[in-house]
Amino acid sequence: MNVLFLCTGNSARSQMAEGFARRYGPPGVRFYSAGLEPIGLNPRAVAVMREAEVDISGQHSKSLDEVSADQMELVITLCGDAAERCPIFPREVERRHWPLRDPARADGSDDEVLRVFREVRDEVRERVRRLCDELAQAPRA
Repeated sequence: MNVLFLCTGNSARSQMAEGFARRYGPPGVRFYSAGLEPIGLNPRAVAVMREAEVDISGQHSKSLDEVSADQMELVITLCGDAAERCPIFPREVERRHWPLRDPARADGSDDEVLRVFREVRDEVRERVRRLCDELAQAPRA
């Protein structure tokens, strides 16, 4: 199975999801992330993921053209923009939406912004763990 986490910029939320999924995912499931308009990996996302002992520093912000979008079986959008603008995939694809706050838009001091990144990271981790548990229990075709 191939799972795609899709966001607008592929800089934080979808990158976090890919990092956690690669850590917790069951064997045989491949995880990817991409953005409709990739803008680069957010350094704060890298920092808060490092706190969670997941290194995403080697990941990069990707467009749909850089992942085999036509081979995805599950697409999870992590922002409203991606959900609304999600492209038509060439075959039957299951779609889910996780409406998550965009930590890159957080205002305030560095500490306040990092707090938002950590809150989003923790929510992403819990959602990914539930997804991975579900995928591990699903019968394989």
